[in-house]
Formats: sequence, structure tokens, C-alpha cells
Amino acid sequence: MDNAPLDLDSMPVSSDALLAQLDDWGLGYVLHEHPPLHSVGEAKEVEAAMVVPGENALRVKNLYLRDKKKRNYLVTLEQDRKIDLKELGAELGVGKLSFGSPERLMQHLGILPGAVTPLSMINGVEKDVAFYMDSAAQQADVIYMHPLVNTRTVGLKRSDLMAFFERIGCAVTWV
Repeated sequence: MDNAPLDLDSMPVSSDALLAQLDDWGLGYVLHEHPPLHSVGEAKEVEAAMVVPGENALRVKNLYLRDKKKRNYLVTLEQDRKIDLKELGAELGVGKLSFGSPERLMQHLGILPGAVTPLSMINGVEKDVAFYMDSAAQQADVIYMHPLVNTRTVGLKRSDLMAFFERIGCAVTWV
């Protein structure tokens, strides 16, 4: 599903509003516009040109998950990391995990499929979504992610992303 303008009307925070908030908070980013991305493979093709040579960059994939108790999780991992949901659930100590539906994704993170991003925690913190991030991010200089839509990618310095989480009251659990 592309993030077409009609679909964006239902978003609690638009991509433009998010970027304006980052600007207001003095958090730096580099914005890249591109065709809709639907997979890690597509993202790799487009994002390869974004990374500055010599930059210690992390490109991520994001999973919106639920457990049997209907608790919601956003897990952000290095994009090439292999995922076994059973093992991940055990590592997080939450049991069996499954992917959340598009309706729940909109309800809990305020985004559409294909645009899952750590920045959606701007909505997720109010909905008690637990956030987990790959420990590889602790060594990255810049982290690339969508700003609530899959037609844009932003590169944020790790320190600015951590400042964003602090501003919105989002606890980061490292995995």
C-alpha cells in the first residue's frame, strides 16, 4: 500500500508536521524524497545513494508486533538482520509474537504499512507501544528511516534520534 495523499488524511501526525517538530526542537536531519518503498530490497537500491562515503550509517527495518496478551511492540533492527519471531519473543521475554494488522498499525502508531519507523513512536508512546532497538544503533553515526511515510527517508544523527526519544518520553530497550 502506497502512502497516497488520501490515506495520509487519517494520520494523527503528518510527515510534514513531524519534520516541523524536529526543526522546532533543533534536531538535524537530511531529507530524501523517493518513490514508495515496500521492502528492504527496494530500500537498499534507493538508500545506497543516500549514505555518505565513510559514514558509519545504519539502515533499519521495523516490525510492528503483538503478543497473545494484545500488547504492542515496535522493533527496529539493522535491515539485514535475520528475524525469527519465536526467538525474538523469547529474547524480549514476551512469548509468541505476530505481526499487527494494518488497522492496529494505524491505531497504535498512526502510520500505514510500508512506513513503519522509530519516528512513529511520536504516536506510539501515548498508546503504550513498547520500543526495542537494535544495539547496533549505539555505534552508528547516522540512522536512516522513514518520517512516517514510505516516500521519504531521513538520515538522523544517533544523538538527534536519542534526543527525539527523550523529547517524546519514549523508553528505548536495546536488543
